[in-house]
Amino acid sequence: MNSNVATLFALLAFWGLSTSAIAGTQFVASLNDSNWDGKLIPTGQQCLKFGGDQPATPALKITGIPQQANLLILEYSDRTYQPMNNGGHGRMAYAISSPTQSLQLPAVAGHSFELLSGFIMLEAHRNPKWDKAGAYMPPCSGGKGNVYYVTIQAVHYDGAKTAVLAKTVLEIGKF
Repeated sequence: MNSNVATLFALLAFWGLSTSAIAGTQFVASLNDSNWDGKLIPTGQQCLKFGGDQPATPALKITGIPQQANLLILEYSDRTYQPMNNGGHGRMAYAISSPTQSLQLPAVAGHSFELLSGFIMLEAHRNPKWDKAGAYMPPCSGGKGNVYYVTIQAVHYDGAKTAVLAKTVLEIGKF
């Protein structure tokens, strides 16, 4: 692992202590897959333990990305179950190769450590004993109505420190 990536991981481990928000950017995320409506998790997109069939994150469309951003941080969470809240379903980054105002992020397979090009795992999901390990655990409450969401942050990482430029929260549905 190169030292810049190791430093990024270390900095992001202290997430709440090392970031600051910069206001003024209309930063918006939306679901970019007609199967996802933000209300209910689509059939088959739950974890393997509860019948998931090749579950993955929803594809996303991100707009209003600040020009200085070079990473998008995605934290997948279960708002209803505190141990899996605040990134408990996995944290990953997407490297922005050149300044852009919008990106379409593809779905990322659940229960896998093999990520698509451009993605970096920051933290695997927190409960590999509950279901199969991986960078992302799809919704896995057994259909109890838990609420799932993703927090997206546009950040600038300069090799030593991370600054949050914009942040948004997107509801992905109940399961």
